[in-house]
Amino acid sequence: MNWLLVVLGGALGAPVRFLVDRAVQRRQSTEFPWGTFTANTLGCLFLGVLTGALMSGEGGARYEDFVATGLCGALTTYSTFSWETVHLARTGQVVRAAGSAVSTVLSGLGAVAVGLMVARVAWG
Repeated sequence: MNWLLVVLGGALGAPVRFLVDRAVQRRQSTEFPWGTFTANTLGCLFLGVLTGALMSGEGGARYEDFVATGLCGALTTYSTFSWETVHLARTGQVVRAAGSAVSTVLSGLGAVAVGLMVARVAWG
């Protein structure tokens, strides 16, 4: 049953990631990967809220499998982030590549922290 929850979460997360990426990237006139950055940050925020909820006793393994592993796993994408960063560097945009790497990691950590705070307020 757990694998089915992961599959269902992934089936929801993958198209959300695609739609977020395209919607954000369409509005940008830069090569900076804002779409991937946004999808990864949102996924980290969701994961922070979920982690906080689980730590407070809300939910359980089913929520973790569906949301954390499935939805957030498909919504966030380390491989695309890595490829886009390498692509920027290989095309001579080393500063932009470094900025992408640093800002993505920091925003992800920050989003998880904010998600944990939101969960603490919501569930105590």
